[in-house]
Amino acid sequence: MQFHHHGYVSTDPRVQPAAGIGLNRSAELPDEMDVLIVGTGPAGMIAAAQLSMFPNINTRIIERRASRLEIGQADGIQARSVETFQAFGFARQLINEAYWITEMAFWKPDPENPENIIRTAQPKDDPTGISEFPHLIVNQARILDYFAEYMKMSPTRMEPDFGYEFLDLTIDRSQEYPVEARLRYTAGPNEGQERTVRAKYVIGCDGARSGVRRAIGRKLEGDQANHAWGVMDVLANTDFPDIRLKCAIQSHEGGNILLIPREGGHLFRMYVDLGVVTEEQSKTIRQTTIDEIIARANKIIAPYTLDVKNVAWHSVYEVGHRLTDKFDDLPNDSTDDETPRVFITGDACHTHSAKAGQGMNVSMQDGWNIAWKLGNVLSGRSSERLLNTYSRERQVIAKNLIDFDKEWSTLMATRPEDLPDPQYLEEFYVKTAEFPAGFMTEYTESMITGTKEHQELASGFPVGKRFHSARAVRRGDANPLEIGHQHTADGRWRIYVFADDATQTDETSKLNAWAKWFKEDATSPLNQFTPADGDEDAIFDTKVIYQQPHLEIEVTSAPKAFVPQCGPFKLDVLENVYAALPEDDIFEKRGISRSGAVVVVRPDQYVSGVFSLEDTAGLTAFFEGALAK
Repeated sequence: MQFHHHGYVSTDPRVQPAAGIGLNRSAELPDEMDVLIVGTGPAGMIAAAQLSMFPNINTRIIERRASRLEIGQADGIQARSVETFQAFGFARQLINEAYWITEMAFWKPDPENPENIIRTAQPKDDPTGISEFPHLIVNQARILDYFAEYMKMSPTRMEPDFGYEFLDLTIDRSQEYPVEARLRYTAGPNEGQERTVRAKYVIGCDGARSGVRRAIGRKLEGDQANHAWGVMDVLANTDFPDIRLKCAIQSHEGGNILLIPREGGHLFRMYVDLGVVTEEQSKTIRQTTIDEIIARANKIIAPYTLDVKNVAWHSVYEVGHRLTDKFDDLPNDSTDDETPRVFITGDACHTHSAKAGQGMNVSMQDGWNIAWKLGNVLSGRSSERLLNTYSRERQVIAKNLIDFDKEWSTLMATRPEDLPDPQYLEEFYVKTAEFPAGFMTEYTESMITGTKEHQELASGFPVGKRFHSARAVRRGDANPLEIGHQHTADGRWRIYVFADDATQTDETSKLNAWAKWFKEDATSPLNQFTPADGDEDAIFDTKVIYQQPHLEIEVTSAPKAFVPQCGPFKLDVLENVYAALPEDDIFEKRGISRSGAVVVVRPDQYVSGVFSLEDTAGLTAFFEGALAK
């Protein structure tokens, strides 16, 4: 964390100086704003948190509830989400608070006594080490709290506006604020009254029954699986030995259970199979009582028993897989000359079962995706064409998720004897682990995702996929760090420059030639796109990683491209010079060419391109397409 560059700080350094909108933030929802976010679920809160870092963008987030969420339905936090939380500064606090999933137990009918279940396997949750972060379980309400805290400490001092229900919207593109939204007060002295506000853009994060989706004419299309599940968060005593392990429990005749231990050491969640339901039963299945769900659970886990002492929350739902054809308001035959004004995220545009633990995780990536893009457009860093990439990128990801979830939820509801072989479920869980963990997302070529022409220069950083962090030594303080963990959610682009094998002072070094061009050439991205009144690292956070041990290089000898000046005192930033660790060489670990490479990472941690140190023209062309002067 970097601070003191505006003067000495003796208070909590996470609280950034108020700026822009934050200097005089209105307590009352204004009549006009740049971005209106509808709904304070995970997608809405991460979008608001990202936009809170753009001081001159007036963003408001409304919620029909009168106050914060107390009991959240979602609880699974995949490793990709924890990587995301690192960028927002609260990964470590959450890790300390959450339940960690390290292994998963599989239970099936005892072949000698099918009425009873036995443990058949207990594989590791992440056997290949696809992330340095763990798979966590924690109440969704706590995630929202962390984002709310982040927003409040941001330059804009943003806070949710509770007590507003979204009713409808209309769009008039001839206006400066084209979207008019009709709202209703749901709390306070004006409860029941309506009012209108105008916005340049609206993000609908208002769930499966989304009013924003309805207002722009989109529909969720898909089918019901006609299979019902009862879910309950309970405190109970039991003789079931794996009550503190994630479990897939398949009984002979009683159905199945997905068991999820919760944070705190006592609470756990059970997804209890209620069986196939007919169309007529579908009308009444939601009336299944908690006592019936508990009885069903006891039948499934025989010979073990469950003595429930307290029910924190429960519900009944049917698995549904639905998707909208686009995630914005543009007609399907629109061209790149037209840009959207309204966007939908999360359950508003894709729904699926809870079995793969994807709902909150994928929704947050939706919200982050559109938010950094709106931040760049509204702050003048990029053209409005950038907004067309949101639906194109995220709709494909949602379709892949639904296809995966259909297979996983079907397997969870299948009797063991009906599977292709006895180990099929366990093997599917292990071999597909990278997908539910959030690491199979791969964006295709666009204005912000380049080609794979030079992929061999950095094979461990696939273009279009998330930047997989690795360790290196920060030379200034000799600390070995995960370089990806220094990527904060500030809307900036990251440029990781991996040096060639020349020494730091070698006049023939390709790294030094690249740095001289980047710093001094008028056509370089640094000089084309850095605002005249901004810090040298306002748009690009540029780091160098040398191949030599850290004692063979010096920060003071590093090119000025990697020692930018910031703040009113123009202080040198001494945290951008790194060296490879001899025992954990990032060049070997991530397949970096010894001739060097340049890896560009966009603000939401996805790799945009890989370039050679000589290909300065290619790097310039990429940013000329992605950014605006």
